[in-house]
Amino acid sequence: MKFGAQVSCYLTSWDDIRAVVETLEAGRWHSVYHPDHFVPPNRPGVTEAETAYEAFTSMAAIASITDRLKLGHLVLGNTYRNPGLVAKMAGTIDHISHGRFILAIGAGWFKREHEAYGWKFPSVKERSDRLEEACALLRGLFTSDSPFTFKGQYYNLDSASLSPGSAQEPHIPIMVGGMGERRTLRTLAMYGDVFNLDGFAARGHGGMSLDLYRRKADVLDRHCERIGRDPSEIRRTVLMPMRLTNDESEAREFIEMIGPGTVAGPAGYVIERVGELFDAGVDEIMFGRLPNEPEEFQRVEEAVIAAFC
Repeated sequence: MKFGAQVSCYLTSWDDIRAVVETLEAGRWHSVYHPDHFVPPNRPGVTEAETAYEAFTSMAAIASITDRLKLGHLVLGNTYRNPGLVAKMAGTIDHISHGRFILAIGAGWFKREHEAYGWKFPSVKERSDRLEEACALLRGLFTSDSPFTFKGQYYNLDSASLSPGSAQEPHIPIMVGGMGERRTLRTLAMYGDVFNLDGFAARGHGGMSLDLYRRKADVLDRHCERIGRDPSEIRRTVLMPMRLTNDESEAREFIEMIGPGTVAGPAGYVIERVGELFDAGVDEIMFGRLPNEPEEFQRVEEAVIAAFC
């Protein structure tokens, strides 16, 4: 049973990020993840001028000040960076961290930041096509023992050597973010190593629930069977928006903001929901939308994580 935290790198300061990460490193936490946005996304009353740190460079800094935590993103937007560059940056962070990096990538969804920075925002189909191609390229680079050539519709490599490559064995794990049943979960089955159920995106799938996890996991298993892959090779994780509170009105407001099924309430209720997912085969739960305050992460650790670890 593993617990991670999605630590915001926007609407905060580096000093606050560092203080939270140091708390995680000293505690029972297994991992730390950043979201990946260039302007703060879809928050009422928040302007684009407010702080948003670039997620890859800030995670490299975190790699250098930690020794134990696994590191990653939930998740990188494929449309923001060329996947060959992503592979180079991933290899560098994996070496800085001595093999603790997880490469997590999704198709990208936030149109406004594409507009703000002058990036093309393709159709859903093209973004799905690009993600599949990027994952094929990334896995090829991570697993090749020799210079790797890739010729795709959107991305190409000409005898590219990934050096430094993966510090960990057999290679840097690839998490494919998203829950689309026809394309994204098929891409995961073909090229990924980690599945993540995104509780923030669950609103569009009827709300976060044990049934939703089981349904998506079953779809993933069927894709694996069709391509001849053992489903047990793919680690199962959940990003869980969570608010630990004894205040019913605060819990209700949080659920209304995030979506139905969001985990908000007293410690006993949170422990029950977490336990259901672990019993269903989830390997790691990442808590999201906690305030960037060390005391809040300590409170969650003592009230919830201590019941399992």
